[in-house]
Amino acid sequence: MFLGFTAEGLARFQFAFTMSFHFIFPSFTIGLASFLATLEGLWLIKKDDAYLRLFDYWKTIFAIVFGMGVVTGIVMSYQFGTNWSVFSDKAGPVVGPLMGYEVLTAFFLEAGFLGIMLFGRKRVGPGLHFFATCMVALGTLISATWIISVNSWMQTPQGHGTNAAGQFIPLDWWAIIFNPSFPYRLVHTVLASYLTTAFAVGGVAAWHLLKNNGNHPARIIFSMAMWMAAIVTPIQIFVGDMHGLNTLHYQPAKIAAMEGHYETQKGAPLILFGIPDDEAGETRFAIEIPKLGSLLLTHELDGEVKGLNAWDKQDRPKALIPFFTFRIMVGLGMLMLLIGAWSVLARVRGKLYEWTWLHRAVWVMGPSGFIAVLAGWYTTEVGRQPYTVYGLMRTADSISPVSAPAVGASLIAFIVVYFLVFGAGVLYLLQLMRRPLQDGDDGLDEGPVKAAGLTPGPHQDTPLGAGNGH
Repeated sequence: MFLGFTAEGLARFQFAFTMSFHFIFPSFTIGLASFLATLEGLWLIKKDDAYLRLFDYWKTIFAIVFGMGVVTGIVMSYQFGTNWSVFSDKAGPVVGPLMGYEVLTAFFLEAGFLGIMLFGRKRVGPGLHFFATCMVALGTLISATWIISVNSWMQTPQGHGTNAAGQFIPLDWWAIIFNPSFPYRLVHTVLASYLTTAFAVGGVAAWHLLKNNGNHPARIIFSMAMWMAAIVTPIQIFVGDMHGLNTLHYQPAKIAAMEGHYETQKGAPLILFGIPDDEAGETRFAIEIPKLGSLLLTHELDGEVKGLNAWDKQDRPKALIPFFTFRIMVGLGMLMLLIGAWSVLARVRGKLYEWTWLHRAVWVMGPSGFIAVLAGWYTTEVGRQPYTVYGLMRTADSISPVSAPAVGASLIAFIVVYFLVFGAGVLYLLQLMRRPLQDGDDGLDEGPVKAAGLTPGPHQDTPLGAGNGH
């Protein structure tokens, strides 16, 4: 024990802590890479230099975020060997090759074209440079595909067998990759990344519009961000509903925890708010809407919804965290939907750039995507407990033979270093976003990116240390 915590509890907290820092960076780079490709494509079509200035402005931010994603990803992956070596041994024959495919496809694609995108426009010409930007964007999507496939197999495992050593061995790679939850989770994650970027970019644009609503570059990206919010948010809500139905079929205990239901019942209510109490087996102070829970989950008013009490306590997740994180995610999604509808109304009335309260709302909602993706990840991963490979391998059986003091000491070190280093990095990114949009950049050969060590030397067209932040 270390300060009253077991090695398993500390190892889980350490992975959650480092993963939380890491996850926000790929969720931004996936959307930002596609945003950059769109900006450059519009510049080639419209010949408006404002798009090129915006491209240079945001590629600086992309470079820093990408680098921070690389570092946090490397640190996170080491924990598979230090804290979760038993899991790595048992699941390695399945998980290892999938991670390798990500390196062979997404890593080389991103690393190969990243230098051209950052430094090469004056060297290779606009057409090839646009192609390089598109390849970086494609690389981020391929990276997300492989990582989501790995995690989805852990959620809904299939296509494997076991050997005499108790290892999971692949029998059908197609079944492993395209497991039952994979398509829903991939689309849901990618759309979440696009919305994260839309509101981050929209928040920056709104801040500049509040200072000067005649700012032409700010108007461009604010309009683009609001189109994304208006179009993608309803699609994301629909995909989320489909993902929920899939989870209800394959991981009903997770849904029960998310909804706060302890008793199996037909015509289950929708619990808007309450405090789940696992010991008492009830959600206290529940505010409910009758039958709506069954309607949303089963699409029938009298559909049956299993409660947590249908499982032994050692075989089900603790409800408190997924119950609240799910509501945070859904609540932010509803606010995004409202902002998107508000922007459509403003656009129809010709007030998109004049409605100050809309700009203030979008500015406040700037970080909402990051909060929503973290809340969604907590819901997914805590709801999977007590398993690492759902229904097959328990978390308690996945941990390395390490002592609680050793894990606790490394956890404290991580907390101190992460808040100092990445806290400074986030503050630096905020400073970059404060730069005037009208002035733009001449590229990454000069300016603040030198501080990140990404400026090429006289015989270096691409950054030698380019890595994968996903």
